[in-house]
Formats: sequence, C-alpha cells, structure tokens
Amino acid sequence: MKDRLHEIDRIVITTHESAIRIISKVGPLANAADRDHCLQYMTAVPLIFGDLVAEHYEDDFHAAHPIIDELRAKMVIVEDERYSREYLEADKRSIANAVQVFFTDGCATEKVEVEYPIGHRRRRAEGVPLLEEKFKANLASRFPSQRCMQIFSLCQDRARLESMPVDRFMALFVI
Repeated sequence: MKDRLHEIDRIVITTHESAIRIISKVGPLANAADRDHCLQYMTAVPLIFGDLVAEHYEDDFHAAHPIIDELRAKMVIVEDERYSREYLEADKRSIANAVQVFFTDGCATEKVEVEYPIGHRRRRAEGVPLLEEKFKANLASRFPSQRCMQIFSLCQDRARLESMPVDRFMALFVI
C-alpha cells in the first residue's frame, strides 16, 4: 500500500450511523483533538505509516505529511445498516467498520472488515496484553527500568495496589 499511495483513486470506509454523525469529518482539522475525532484521519495515517500512535495527532506531524489530507479527500463514507443496528444492540454493541482501497488502474484491495476492534469487551483477552505493553512503553519513556518494573509489578498485584496508601503510590511517579 505504502508504495501505491499516489495511485489511490478512492478509499471506501463502511461504518455505522453513529460514526458518520460523530467522527466523519471533511475539510481542515484545526488541532490534535479534531484529528483524534476524525474517522478519515484515523484511517489515512495507518494506511500511510502502518500504525497510529498519539504523536500522529500532533500539529507538527500533521503539517509535515500533506499526504494525510490528500488521502482524506479521496475517502467515501458509507453506512451499513446492519452495522448501525448492531452498534445499538445491547447484546452486541458491535463497532464494525470496513475499508477497501481502489486504485487508478482499476485494481482494488480486499474489503477488510472488523466487527469488534481490539478494546471491545468481546476481545478483552486480546486487548489486555496490548494495553500492558503500552503501559510499560509509556513508563519507560519517563522512568528508569527499575522504577518501571516496580510500578508495573505493583499494578499487576491488585491486593497490594489497593492496600497501598495513595501518597506512596503517587510518590512512585515523582521524577
């Protein structure tokens, strides 16, 4: 995909009514909060870079990569009524989305559909290890490895964490 970005004719995102109403945005995005709540932005960045992390929402990152807005302009958002219905069903609460990329030469990718993204309660077992890794990575960005291990270990032990005085817990985060 990365090598064919300039050959993209259109990108079709299939989603539910709530996503269309709340996070489908066209035109300029004024700040990180705008980008964080834009379905098209959240789709364009991973198509270009392979992932989406907090830094990708920052002003300087966005300004340095005009291809993001070029791809956003090629996006078509389509409602799937089943997605909309199942999003509201209490026993499902699906957050389904699909994406398909069409190229100027007539070729297209497969339509990739995800009904329950990582983080959904139905995929908790898959999501928790990823959250733990993210937590460790964020700790490592601020603290020496020994302190990271201490904080992470404490957070893994619910009884120990709940019995610890709040001021002692907060002291672990003092740099």
